[in-house]
Amino acid sequence: MAKLKELEELREEIEQCVKCGACRAHCPVFAADKQEGRVARGKIALAQSLLDGEVTLEPRVLEEMSQCLLCGSCYAQCPNKVPTEEIVAAARRRIAKEQGLSAFGRGVAAVMGRPKLMNLLAKTGGALSSVLFKRLPEDSGLRLRFPAPWVDADRTLPPLTSKPFRERHPEVLPGHPDQPTVIFFTGCGINYMYPAIGEAFLKALRFLGVTVIIPKGQACCGLPAVSAGATKTVEQLAEQNLAALSRHPADYVVTACASCNAGLGHIYQGMGDEFADLTAKVMDVFVFLARHGLPEKLAALPKAAERIRVTYHDPCHLRTRGITQEPRLILKSLPQVEFVEMKNAGTCCGLGGTYSVYHYETSKQIGAKKAAHITDSKAGLVATDCPGCIMQLQDSINHAGGGQRALHILELLAEALPDFD
Repeated sequence: MAKLKELEELREEIEQCVKCGACRAHCPVFAADKQEGRVARGKIALAQSLLDGEVTLEPRVLEEMSQCLLCGSCYAQCPNKVPTEEIVAAARRRIAKEQGLSAFGRGVAAVMGRPKLMNLLAKTGGALSSVLFKRLPEDSGLRLRFPAPWVDADRTLPPLTSKPFRERHPEVLPGHPDQPTVIFFTGCGINYMYPAIGEAFLKALRFLGVTVIIPKGQACCGLPAVSAGATKTVEQLAEQNLAALSRHPADYVVTACASCNAGLGHIYQGMGDEFADLTAKVMDVFVFLARHGLPEKLAALPKAAERIRVTYHDPCHLRTRGITQEPRLILKSLPQVEFVEMKNAGTCCGLGGTYSVYHYETSKQIGAKKAAHITDSKAGLVATDCPGCIMQLQDSINHAGGGQRALHILELLAEALPDFD
């Protein structure tokens, strides 16, 4: 049975923090508002005090624990590898257990934990898109026409699809018998907002002759619920996904979303031994493509006469797991792309799951720095490997008045590959 760790179970990790402050220089939230409580060592000190009974769940503690993107930047720089994001997530679960979920957290749990309801809401939103939203210039997103809870009026949103991606295809798309079989874990972003990424995924894997399985019973990976502190919802989704993905024999479980990759490959890893086989098969799509010869096949394609300048943003949930070179390798191999590295490509975009809902102004400050780096790169497109990052990047670009477009690398890859029936 899936079970997340309690804060007490992380005491040993908490005690590994020596308060050296190496995390301070790498925390995007601290860089935005310069408050010491935002830094990892401050949150770990609060977690220790909670365990030792020195503080209660007073408003200051709740505020500081909410002020974390769970991006893992601190962990990457920590000499003792203290998993601050796990500790903060466990603290949020304790807060929710003792004081209840916030109103937004209850909404996350209600929708994420009921896939049929989520499906209905997405379809309804897609069908009523022209009524609910106004389109921004040059297909750079949508904004709400009417006030809505938890969504700022000036926030850029992607369109919802009236036909989710998983309903567009049969469960099994056979390939060549001598090629691997992969399960495509679509995640919510691709299924409900960016189905074109899913189509591009299929085109890329069909190009390699891979058999693709799209399990109908899969649900949200659970990361938004992790961010909200919704323990039961995370555990329920983990069990549902384990059952859905285990029904099909496959060589790999491939993701095209950094958050889903972290959810299935990292969060589930600590939830019980029954998840071991699943988590061992989880692989990012660009790691899979790089290992299965796609860069060499792309090199054989004729170079485009005119190439578009593209830069890359590292999603935190891939960067902190060491997945940085493979997406760049695919981008650099594309015949129509002139790749350029932007400054601080590996810094957080500012989304942070539910963080940007609770702290949108700080999220915008973090995103503004990223938008400036994109502009400085002189790129017309910023590519990434995470639907959530695409949404945040486009919002940040729009606020900065830039004309760039954020998209998934797979969309550029699909453009380069030949069409076939």
